[in-house]
Amino acid sequence: MLKIFSKFQKVIGVALTGIALVLTQSLIPTSANAAQVPLNLANEQGMLWPCSFNPFNPSSAPYSVGVTYETLSFVNSLQSGKSTPWLATSSTWSNSNKTLTFTIRDGVKWSDGTALTSGDVAYTFNLLKKNPALDINAVWSVLSSVTASGNNVTMQFAQSAVPYYYYIAGQVPIVSQSVWSKIANPVTDPIKNPIGTGGYIMSKCTPQNIQWTNNPNYWQSGKAVVKVVNMPAFLSNDTCNQYLATGQSQWGSQFIPSIESYYVKKKAGNTYWFPPVANVSLFPNLTVPGLNDVAVRKAISYGIDRVAVNNIGEYGYEPAASQTGVVTPTFSSWLDAASSTAIGKSYDPAKAESILKAAGYAKDAKGIYAKAGKELAFTLSTNGGYSDWVAAMQVVATQLGKIGIKITVAPIAASTFYSNLYAGKYQLAYNAESGGPTPFYEMRQWLYSKNSAPIGTAASSNWERFSDPAVDKLLDQYGATTDSASQHSITNQLQQVMVNQLPVIPVLEEVDWFQYNSKAFTGYPSPSNPYAQPGLYNIPDWGYVLDNLKPGA
Repeated sequence: MLKIFSKFQKVIGVALTGIALVLTQSLIPTSANAAQVPLNLANEQGMLWPCSFNPFNPSSAPYSVGVTYETLSFVNSLQSGKSTPWLATSSTWSNSNKTLTFTIRDGVKWSDGTALTSGDVAYTFNLLKKNPALDINAVWSVLSSVTASGNNVTMQFAQSAVPYYYYIAGQVPIVSQSVWSKIANPVTDPIKNPIGTGGYIMSKCTPQNIQWTNNPNYWQSGKAVVKVVNMPAFLSNDTCNQYLATGQSQWGSQFIPSIESYYVKKKAGNTYWFPPVANVSLFPNLTVPGLNDVAVRKAISYGIDRVAVNNIGEYGYEPAASQTGVVTPTFSSWLDAASSTAIGKSYDPAKAESILKAAGYAKDAKGIYAKAGKELAFTLSTNGGYSDWVAAMQVVATQLGKIGIKITVAPIAASTFYSNLYAGKYQLAYNAESGGPTPFYEMRQWLYSKNSAPIGTAASSNWERFSDPAVDKLLDQYGATTDSASQHSITNQLQQVMVNQLPVIPVLEEVDWFQYNSKAFTGYPSPSNPYAQPGLYNIPDWGYVLDNLKPGA
């Protein structure tokens, strides 16, 4: 750990020097933005920017989708999946909900000046079919064909697939056929100069900063009026928070300790909103001995005092999660009472140890539970740039140590952490999925075998490598029905899987970290107008929000 942080400190010095130079220069008005200072973002990710903008790569999609590449519709998870037309003006289900037809908008141009066509849309979806590694939401697990005719794009499904609209319309970024057909390997080749239809054009990227300028030919008149947007790279919460609290940034998305005194009171207009949207969870690698034993996973869950993890690691901002996987109060109507009852006390160290003993584990001379000479000792990896996650996992390690499970917390540089996570090269990992308009979407990310991949091959989600044909069938059944009672019944069964098999262990409810200054720029989402998720890591939401911002008085 000392070596890791020592390396971080050296890189931070270099990074912050570059950031200071970039932002000092960007704040000087030019002829292009004489009446307007840039919008500087505070989006700490624990890494320098690789400057590749592949919208189908989980690592670069957050800085590509919504701002540069747009989707057919905007689907708002905070408003139960409310859909707003984007690149498509309308969509219609037919053929017993097995056919979905989109009408593609006229007058939209790519940032290279060429026109968007229905052929681009069909090409995009067929590109994912041809290159499954790009299909990060496994849309071709339900699609049969995608064709274009005139202004229409017709999608055929093997079965009724209305719940998949969220992925099809709202999560697949559309790319230019004339550009992407010339990319030799769309999976691995870097995309240095992205061509999109979005309101902002990536104008300059260095490891220290990404800069966008507004698209002068944007198809949405009156939108995307912020002239320059900067996203500096930060390697730790502390430096990023200082940058935000001192007023250098007008929109942030990270954990801030003592936020009222540290941020809100520092500058007029500073405020925040933290809507709960998903879970931050422990992902046990189910191929690792010990962690492949459900008794061990149950003991880990009962051994974690989630309330204490929140209070100590997150200053009380992120509520304790439920092993059911359902986030409340956002999705309270989906919570299965039987599953909640089966859990009993979520923190029960005595029960944790009794479960281990019943499964044949016994404490060795070091006080660690073991079986056949193999100790329950695991490395827990997390993003080393997230100070709150590191602190939270130190609490978890202490708690599990008290019940005889040894945990070594490994804060890792973000690029390495995510690479190892996606490839399954870890033991325990602490991370979060994005979720969606109902609990189904996060559960599908966790549990659907087609989202996973063999160890060593990058998986878009289901990083723990869970596979159960019966669970896949439940997820497919949910996707094939529009009946609310059936969807609730299926979700109840998925909660029972979470409680009985514990493929993933939710620890805290993931809130959308969102700090903003309402005087510098206006038009942000708010509790009274939650028109999009406000976190700078949500796709395509943050690009959608950016289109709607306007400079303050």
